[in-house]
Amino acid sequence: MPLDPLLARIDPDGAIAPVDRWDPPLSGEMDLVIAADGRWIHEGTPIPRPRLIRLLSTVLRRDADGEYYLVTPGEKWRIRVEDRPFLIVDAEEARNGWMLTTNVGDRVMLDATHRLTPSVTSSGETVPEVAVRFGLAARLNRNVYYRLVEQAESREQDGGVELGLTSAGVWQPLGRMDVDAS
Repeated sequence: MPLDPLLARIDPDGAIAPVDRWDPPLSGEMDLVIAADGRWIHEGTPIPRPRLIRLLSTVLRRDADGEYYLVTPGEKWRIRVEDRPFLIVDAEEARNGWMLTTNVGDRVMLDATHRLTPSVTSSGETVPEVAVRFGLAARLNRNVYYRLVEQAESREQDGGVELGLTSAGVWQPLGRMDVDAS
């Protein structure tokens, strides 16, 4: 399926569309894959234009069925996501906590609504993710993870030691540390 008809319905300024309020019938499957490394691949070819990726990301959502869709008021196209649709590519300490930036330009403050949650990747590695919007989550890039670990503290938690940080008054876990019992 060509992208042009879908793009004609998207805000050219890249504003987030109210896709949570749209309920069109399923139009079909689109040959679009969001790779685990953040690349968007349409019909086997990586999309080279960041602005185009940003536009498409503004109409992306994950439904209760666990599937990912590009949605406009009149169309709904299922796409494939290998891991998470977004990556956290930057973290900066702000006055109230940590502000994270995704590879598509979303900015999210770590807080009670947007919490770090350790989860297992397809390769078996435990990496934190954070909710972004409309059922979509972003994994921490390795460099961002290590940056946050440098600022982290450890806490006794559930009989073990957890590494994390506080942002917007909320504990944000980065992972558990193995403690040698000998």
